[in-house]
Amino acid sequence: MQRTDTIKRTIAEVVADRKKQMSPGGIFVDAFAEHGFDTRVEYDVTITDSLTSSRRKPRYPSRNMLKVVDLSREPQDHYWHESPPRSGDPAVDGADLRREAANHFHRSPVPPLLTTKAWVQVPDGLWEDPRSFAEFINYRLVVRLATAENVTILRGEGGLLNMPDIARLTDPGPFGSTILAACNEVEQMGSTADGLIINPADYYRLLGSGHLIRDVEDNGVFVVRTRLVDPGTAIVGDFGHGALLFDAGRSVIGFAEPPPGTFAEPGRALTAEIYERVVVNLPTCFFVVTL
Repeated sequence: MQRTDTIKRTIAEVVADRKKQMSPGGIFVDAFAEHGFDTRVEYDVTITDSLTSSRRKPRYPSRNMLKVVDLSREPQDHYWHESPPRSGDPAVDGADLRREAANHFHRSPVPPLLTTKAWVQVPDGLWEDPRSFAEFINYRLVVRLATAENVTILRGEGGLLNMPDIARLTDPGPFGSTILAACNEVEQMGSTADGLIINPADYYRLLGSGHLIRDVEDNGVFVVRTRLVDPGTAIVGDFGHGALLFDAGRSVIGFAEPPPGTFAEPGRALTAEIYERVVVNLPTCFFVVTL
């Protein structure tokens, strides 16, 4: 029995070491063993998409809503998109029933990608423990980077909340909820509302006061909870067909001097960067709603 336990423990350690080696943290720790505090690692993947959560209750990032276009593997210079009818447009046959028939069609260059950056301060001496150091990178630096990525996708330059072509919906209409009214509006445009981004405060308020959130999720709507959408608002849309996340497909982690005000005290700092930009092909199939 003791020999069997020893074999099992040895196998578990080998598996853990292999996982460490394949992770962003494991790769960085290997490089650190050779280069020390001059270490800078370039990855040929976007590292916010490289780790799976070990939580029993997952909380998904905004990137999971979007179709990702990895420009390093799928080079693309232009993309198609539509815009709503303009005042004075001639009548379009069938547009009274099929609203999208009156849309305008466009081809535009892929906009410049934005740099998303995050920082962590490494506890003194942590780098002397390779396994803990790798886990710190994987589950603190990369998680911080995922938060920064949510800022880029939602609130940053070109983020969904700052796109002027996405309409605001405040009147719940006959549905008693702007979320359901927005879902209906998306379907009236010939699409399907498959995603909802909502503040946790509103998610749990609605979860505790009725069946709306359960009904929405049971109806196949993918829900992302994030504090980066202000309480009292949410984003509803056809994320599967109506939006893209252009992604450079590369990342960088390295030691660097942080900008003033980044941390409460001095210490060794690590930074991570990714490069991406969200675009919306079908802005008429997205709404920022007031709850």
